[in-house]
Amino acid sequence: MYYILIFVVGLMVGSFLNVCIYRIPLKQSIVFPASHCFNCNHELNGLDLIPVFSFIFLKGKCRYCGDKISIQYPLVELANALLFLFAFIYFGFNLLTVFYAVFSSLLLVISVIDYKKGIIPNYLIIFGLILGVIYITFTVIITHSYDIAKNGLLGAFLGAIIIIIIIVISRGGMGAGDYKLMGVIGLFLGYKKIILVLFLAVVLAGIFATILLISKSKERKSAIPFGPFLAIAALSVLYYGDLIINWYLLYIF
Repeated sequence: MYYILIFVVGLMVGSFLNVCIYRIPLKQSIVFPASHCFNCNHELNGLDLIPVFSFIFLKGKCRYCGDKISIQYPLVELANALLFLFAFIYFGFNLLTVFYAVFSSLLLVISVIDYKKGIIPNYLIIFGLILGVIYITFTVIITHSYDIAKNGLLGAFLGAIIIIIIIVISRGGMGAGDYKLMGVIGLFLGYKKIILVLFLAVVLAGIFATILLISKSKERKSAIPFGPFLAIAALSVLYYGDLIINWYLLYIF
């Protein structure tokens, strides 16, 4: 029963994330005006805003003008619901899990915006930094130890510095948003896991780029947003980082 509730909450939050994905790059308020059709500007009512189900019932079209609704909306809602569900299954029902769930939602929003627009808005970075500081403060209070704080702050510094060095050496091979995002990720995962995040992100980006080149969807010099790969890598390390590191130490050394 609890997991069903978590899934539903995840869907509802996912619906709000779609608003953020559309409005934040345009520097619009995420609260006002009310949700409306982008084609006919008709204000949407409650029946139009039920996560996933409205898209299915309306057959992916606006009720008022028949304009096509992007598949992004139900996909983001479902993705966030699954992220919420997985977080609570893995970490259990506690306040720390709420931080991980919100962190996951943040990474989802950043991924979609970076993929579509090629930018990582500073508003999201600032939110991530504030969330990370609150997370670290809370863990210090409940554990009575500053180890996580030191680990997180060092992770943020190390993650940002590594990307900055890559940007300088590659002369703009990555964007400024990438080092800021790595700083946020470092706050949550710490310095020991931030290197693993970068490694996995590079591998994933390389595989994706190879597929695009083989399919001729992109040219060799075409830019590929790195944010989504950092986000996927960060989520992978959040859940399986210790397992990957232990496997590496066991079989490589």
